Amino acid sequence: MDYLVVYTSNTGNTQKVAMRIFETLPGKSKDIVSLEELHGEEADTYFVGFWNNRGTCKTEVLDFLSDLHGKRVALFGTCGLSGNKEYYKQVEKQVAVFLPDDNEYLGCFLCGGKMAPQILEKYRQMQAIHDTPQIRTLISAYEDGMLHPNQQDFKDAEEFVKSVLKE
Repeated sequence: MDYLVVYTSNTGNTQKVAMRIFETLPGKSKDIVSLEELHGEEADTYFVGFWNNRGTCKTEVLDFLSDLHGKRVALFGTCGLSGNKEYYKQVEKQVAVFLPDDNEYLGCFLCGGKMAPQILEKYRQMQAIHDTPQIRTLISAYEDGMLHPNQQDFKDAEEFVKSVLKE
């Protein structure tokens, strides 16, 4: 198989981006599967998707990446803190480091995504105790995340795929 899109998704955001990436990939020698349903499928090029959790991803994704050898690998994911390029770079670095050196790393695409409602509740409780600019920023990021992934994010994901395939 030429391409395999493998992803984890907590709230459905990453799954939506995974579908757009899959649709953008050329040809018929491709598949898409959640990491939890992966059963030995292999490909030359992997697009591995994850949802950001405190600057990284689930251990299962890191283990999967660590087991890949001699492949072309691109990462993608969704983050509650949308649009923060510096944070995106930190997340990419935290995840990509688990990819063995015998792989060809193709880059990373990250975009915003909705967060679980409990997170906003946690932020509101923190704000009730001590209202700080940092907590207000987190609440604002949560509210902005409710608008993602959006059509621009999907277009950016398509452009990412096209740029990866040109290399």
